[in-house]
Amino acid sequence: MIKNITYLGDAALYCDFGSEISKEVNQNVINYFYEINKKIELREIDGILNLTPSYNKLIIGIDLEITNYKAVKEKILNLKVSSLSNQNTKKIKIPICTEEGISLDFERLENITKKSKNEILKSFFKKDYYCYMTGFIAGMPFLGDLDVSIQCNRLGTPRLSVPKGAVGITEQFANIYTFPSPGGWNIIGRTPLKIFDKENKENPNLINPGDTIIFQQISKNEFENWK
Repeated sequence: MIKNITYLGDAALYCDFGSEISKEVNQNVINYFYEINKKIELREIDGILNLTPSYNKLIIGIDLEITNYKAVKEKILNLKVSSLSNQNTKKIKIPICTEEGISLDFERLENITKKSKNEILKSFFKKDYYCYMTGFIAGMPFLGDLDVSIQCNRLGTPRLSVPKGAVGITEQFANIYTFPSPGGWNIIGRTPLKIFDKENKENPNLINPGDTIIFQQISKNEFENWK
């Protein structure tokens, strides 16, 4: 549940769910996110401009011409929040090619983890992943939790450009680059899927907070001919 609500500048509230990064804590964030959205749609809460969930925080932007910090805080504290996210979230299968020329950092990962590429991939593909948040780049999902045996730090020197669709790992998370971008994550493969669709104005994200991701390995030929 919410530990504390404070000001964030003049026109936002900062809802703190604690310092821990875990699925359980994030589930509370997502539950509040969906419950507040529901209240906005029912016009039971006015003046909220945007909601931004993260690992363990929720930022609520407000329109000061319609409402104020005290009124919104009172509404949030009086919410009766259930596990609504279970009704809104999805299981999504993401194909990923990890063959040479597409994967970029297995030599580094092998040195760090003391595991072979096949062992790293076995650890990576054996479990499902939970989307904690999206951001940094539009629609980029932060997915946890990696098996502890393959967790590693970022590259010492970030790449100037990581290709769209690249799947990277660092610390306890995996992510998917939605646009070509500088980045320092360890790249283990790429997906041919469009993770962010800017033409879809209603919901451009394929993956949203609370979703479960199942990675599936595909060949280079399948990757290059994916439709």
